Amino acid sequence: MSAVHVVKEIYIYPIKSLAGISLQSAHAEEMGFENDRRWMLIDAENQMITQREHRIMSQFYPQISDGKISITFQDQRHEFSISEHLKNAMKVNVWEDKSEVVEVNHETSKWFSQHLGFECKLVKIIKIGDRKHESSKAKQTFNVSLADGYPYLLIGSKSLDFLNDKLDEKITIKRFRPNIVVSSENPHEEDDYNTFNIGEVQFKNIKPCGRCIMVNNDPENGRLKKEPLKTLSKYRNVNNSVLFGTNIVSLNSGNIKVGDVLVF
Repeated sequence: MSAVHVVKEIYIYPIKSLAGISLQSAHAEEMGFENDRRWMLIDAENQMITQREHRIMSQFYPQISDGKISITFQDQRHEFSISEHLKNAMKVNVWEDKSEVVEVNHETSKWFSQHLGFECKLVKIIKIGDRKHESSKAKQTFNVSLADGYPYLLIGSKSLDFLNDKLDEKITIKRFRPNIVVSSENPHEEDDYNTFNIGEVQFKNIKPCGRCIMVNNDPENGRLKKEPLKTLSKYRNVNNSVLFGTNIVSLNSGNIKVGDVLVF
């Protein structure tokens, strides 16, 4: 691998399934980047809420400033403190994993309920170990956030270029909700990365990421389309899983930034 492998973009998604935030630098932790997928919306039955069923969630835009998260939806805005939460813990499921979470506050839950049109709560995972994910691929258990499975998703730039060459309507990397986008030499070479360093952090590749219908949700307008899953399924279908990008974990904490070179 050569110095062509450079970090191009960094993203976090503070609240699971809401829009992301583009960063120039980020602090990597065991559970993922700081403030990445530490919050999640749940329904009245304490089930997680995602864009898969509620595409409008892509139209809620978070920002972080001065220890607060502000959410903008259409012409409405709401904010809460990163550190705040109620005392009573509850158990929720993130797919097959059980997680302990706490509600942020009643006012924030009410605001989301009003704008989504049904009762929901905003909850937060507050400490390492409150959710564990067992990886059959790595034969290892990881402490994770409220992300679908793994703390980080990395995508190489050539993978998107290769896909866009096959699409009539070009798409952006935002469809795939990566944490780290790197410049690459060949499409999907990131599938085969092993252990590598970025900035102060050593990462380990676990497995290519299987994609779902959510990548067909256009984040610009919340509309469901047929692509890119239709085209991806023709050349990236492995054992009935459509692959794009790769799941990685960090082996230590530290900072990375846009422009950092991957060291293999």
